[in-house]
Amino acid sequence: MKFFAISDLHISTTTDKPMDVFGAKWENYLEKIIDDWKKKVGEDDVVFICGDLSWAMSLENAVADLSLIAPLKGKKVIIRGNHDYWWNSLTRVRESLPDFIVLQNDAVRIGNVVVCGSRGWTVEGTADYTEQDKKLYLREIERFKLALSSAAKIKKEGDKLVALIHYPPFNVKREPSLFTDLFEKNGVNAVIYGHLHGNDCRSDLKVRKNGIDYYLTSCDQLDNKLAEIDL
Repeated sequence: MKFFAISDLHISTTTDKPMDVFGAKWENYLEKIIDDWKKKVGEDDVVFICGDLSWAMSLENAVADLSLIAPLKGKKVIIRGNHDYWWNSLTRVRESLPDFIVLQNDAVRIGNVVVCGSRGWTVEGTADYTEQDKKLYLREIERFKLALSSAAKIKKEGDKLVALIHYPPFNVKREPSLFTDLFEKNGVNAVIYGHLHGNDCRSDLKVRKNGIDYYLTSCDQLDNKLAEIDL
């Protein structure tokens, strides 16, 4: 079993939001991702997708968007991003996307790997951080505690623990945050995140910090190829 990751697909088959307006990296990007996926991923492999899946405003349209990747090989584990406006009722999302493992403040065990996930939020020390951000940040910390608690209940001796989060769990200086504290205290082995785009973003694709591997998987930062996660 191999593990791969990518995020921020921003699929828009039902809305007029072409991503190529953001530069050459976004030209035919979905075709490139799908082609790379077909080359790398087998039936027993796992692909983590860390949010911002679809520009759709309704669940029905999101289902149409995600039908582009639903038939692809591998177990597809998804979390919500800040632009997934269609993601409301967790029950309805799970019922409507049977080809995906949907995580929201909880966890799942796949082989000897336990995966937990939550959206996260902007952390302290980020530019333009506001009091409203702080409120949301603290709320999302509580949600990630639920995800890690769920993981602890199903984790067995020898299992690896992976955390999926949409937002970067640290600021541009990679200073400790309440998220990184949680990951370290709970024995997380790898953290996978997205959200960052463009040439001027913090673009180290893999950082090891206090024994944890952090993977940035925004598709444009990966040149529209899946990253393999070393567990």
